[in-house]
Amino acid sequence: MRHGDLDRILSTEQEIVPSSGFVTSVMDAVRRNATAPPPIPFPWKRALPGLCAAGLELVSVFIAGSALFIPGTVTQPLPARLLSALASIFEVSKTVGASWIALALVLSFVSVKLSMLFASSKT
Repeated sequence: MRHGDLDRILSTEQEIVPSSGFVTSVMDAVRRNATAPPPIPFPWKRALPGLCAAGLELVSVFIAGSALFIPGTVTQPLPARLLSALASIFEVSKTVGASWIALALVLSFVSVKLSMLFASSKT
């Protein structure tokens, strides 16, 4: 096929007409899909433990946060030696960016575990 043949074929306008049974077969397929069963329901039994854990965590954070603002609560101060050790650990972790490293490691671990869980449940 030469370049001129391709231009000639593409330049002619031909009316495209569907075959005789095409429209009825498409409409039959649409009707079949319209009466298809409902979609798969959300797996609440699998999501419930995570939702309960998240709810308990929110309640505990609320209780711990409100305890900070209640006057008259007695707290025991930490020993000075433990405070200095914690301060040095936090200072080193800030300089090396340990929080970002830990976040990346946790997210990587969770994504791998979830993908393995989903892949094993489908087989």
